[in-house]
Amino acid sequence: MIKQFPNLFLPGRIGNVEVKNRVIMAPMGVLGLTNADGSLGTRALDYYLERAKSGVGLIITSVHKVENDVETLVDSFPRISRSALGPLAELAEAVHAFGCKIFVQLTAGRGRVGHRPQLLSHPVSASAIPNYWTPEETCRELSCSEIERIIKAFGEAARVLAEAGIDGIELHGHEGYLFDQFTTSIWNRRTDKYGGDLSGRLRFPIEVLEEIKRRVGAGFPVQYRFGLKHYIKGFNLGALPGEEYVEAGRDVEEGLQMAEMLAKAGFDALHVDAGCYDSWYWPHPPGYQKHGCMVDMAAEVKKVVKIPVIAVGRLDLPELAEQVIAEGKADFVALGRGLLADPAWVRKVQRGELDRIRPCIGCHNGCMGRMFIRRPLSCAVNPATGRERSYALSPAASSKNVMVIGGGVAGMEAARVAALRGHKVSLFEKNDYLGGHLVEASVPTFKQDEARLLNWYPTELNALKVEIHLNTKVSIGLVREKSPDAVIIATGSTPITLNFPGVDSKKVISATDLLLGKKQAGKRVVVVGGGLIGCETALWLAQQDKAVTLVEMLSDLMIAGPMVPHMNRTMLLDLLRFNNVNVRTNSSLLAVTNEGAVIIDRSFNQGVLQADTVVLAAGLRSDQELYFALRDDNLLDVYLIGDARKPRNIMSAIWDAYEVARAI
Repeated sequence: MIKQFPNLFLPGRIGNVEVKNRVIMAPMGVLGLTNADGSLGTRALDYYLERAKSGVGLIITSVHKVENDVETLVDSFPRISRSALGPLAELAEAVHAFGCKIFVQLTAGRGRVGHRPQLLSHPVSASAIPNYWTPEETCRELSCSEIERIIKAFGEAARVLAEAGIDGIELHGHEGYLFDQFTTSIWNRRTDKYGGDLSGRLRFPIEVLEEIKRRVGAGFPVQYRFGLKHYIKGFNLGALPGEEYVEAGRDVEEGLQMAEMLAKAGFDALHVDAGCYDSWYWPHPPGYQKHGCMVDMAAEVKKVVKIPVIAVGRLDLPELAEQVIAEGKADFVALGRGLLADPAWVRKVQRGELDRIRPCIGCHNGCMGRMFIRRPLSCAVNPATGRERSYALSPAASSKNVMVIGGGVAGMEAARVAALRGHKVSLFEKNDYLGGHLVEASVPTFKQDEARLLNWYPTELNALKVEIHLNTKVSIGLVREKSPDAVIIATGSTPITLNFPGVDSKKVISATDLLLGKKQAGKRVVVVGGGLIGCETALWLAQQDKAVTLVEMLSDLMIAGPMVPHMNRTMLLDLLRFNNVNVRTNSSLLAVTNEGAVIIDRSFNQGVLQADTVVLAAGLRSDQELYFALRDDNLLDVYLIGDARKPRNIMSAIWDAYEVARAI
């Protein structure tokens, strides 16, 4: 037993399956890691095995469909079929060798949240309701015979899983997918046996449970994942934490009734979260959500059922995970993206190496964000996620002297990876601190995960004995003097300077300098630039009770530059609204005067926004001066990475650095 975490490492049970500790790997999509027929590919097996061998007690796999005729998705979508048995059996054998158990999550379908190009047929649902992504398209109501076909397909899928040696099943009843659409009155308007009151709306998943137990035996564990509360005000209208509103989806009272009915029906455990697609920042919480944002949901369910309850929702802080179990708020904690960022989370907690845990920053860029652009699952801060075998770091054939210039996130990652591979690394930074733009990015209270990442890197660099030189501006002469075998240029970027009347006014400051505390903002603030930096700066100021206006030249916010994943963007937009930020799109800054900011719209209408401070967040420009000087000097093995190559985001900087440093 671990003294600091005595409860987290106690064994637990789900049905007749004993789990060696209370840490579960939450189900996450593995799109891009499957074979053409929807079976798990080698990359998926490596991905799960990496977490199993690092100490996770139970893995719940990505969602799998049980049939593909009633609702047709692309063939590569994870699916249970005879061809899936072999890879699943190999996976079960492998994780069992490490004392880890494995459940497979099964879904009835996407329903109203199905979207193209993944969806190949007309969208279906419990009733004829609008599709989430294309509201002008009405979903087709499933017939009773189609529902019965799906139920039988669950039984067949369960038989395949049992034959493969899988330990149990989780039904995918949350997040507004097809099961959830049947169990929720806003989406289920049926008048037959699968509609009406809560008992009728629960008939579909309960009949699936009965079919599974009939086919593989009562002792085969089946658990249900559902949202206790939906946090929606209506179709496509989410509700924020603390916001006053009338619940249009499932409320807590009905959720608790549902939990009792599911337990009575024979489910072996309940996995409890909140939200749906219309409030996607609940089931997929961004960094703007607090850690443990849905623990209270599990705690409420725990009061009314006797079967095990699993909590989820940004539980990757070890002290918080321990507290959840110790206080009896849940029987297990499920970690999702925390195990993408650091597969060795459990092992490091057991060893007391808490400062060595690489933090998830809640950005979704490497996981869900990549799936939206049809790229395989990975992680912004851990490029090896989803390609554990091909991206594993191996010792360099010969140790080299590697000079890294720039101590931002790209430079620190390059130094870390090069040192891990056995190179002698020296890191040079012109400032008296490491971190680059990560320093100002960590200032807002809702960006504390970036602060954790900022603290993590120096810890790793010190452990690896990387030679760090602060307050050192590198010249071409210093590079010649050091004569390194390889030079990695990570000199970062600087804020773009706009040229307009009044640019030298004391009212004007860059978002970077404001966040670094070089100047304080007045009561009335105009933020120029509606990208991610401008929006987060505007929110930070509004939360300090400033009167904030956000000016963006494009037609909407956060639509240029690197894609901001849907859940992060919608929550940030809702937070701006909730905090009364005035948004002026299709408008540009013309001048700054004593009164404030003069703006002009696309119809050439001008107006003055009263302002004490004008904050410029118009983007960043790469610092490539040293790179071109070295390149022109014909120095071999010079690499340009991160913002110095092209300003984008934390993920791009880390991935650039990892790619280069693993190849030297």
